[in-house]
Amino acid sequence: MDYDFCNSDGARRLKQRIEEYWRERGYSVEVKLVEAGFVPAMRSARTDVRSDMVNGFPTKRATANDRGGANPSRRGLMEVAQALRSAG
Repeated sequence: MDYDFCNSDGARRLKQRIEEYWRERGYSVEVKLVEAGFVPAMRSARTDVRSDMVNGFPTKRATANDRGGANPSRRGLMEVAQALRSAG
């Protein structure tokens, strides 16, 4: 698996994974990709992944039309928090 989430392809995959994960748990999140251009410190171009989440958690429930899965569980939220800590 490619873990470079700063390039365009990786950022797009990460965006899709985040949106699908929270949709399955009954939340609606908005994730945007922002092209940041060339970054001298990285010596490459960068794509930022930005969302409307606060501290990594969604701020609003999905509407009935958006919902694709079961209700969210606390365990699922904790798994996401753990994964984010591990990745950082």
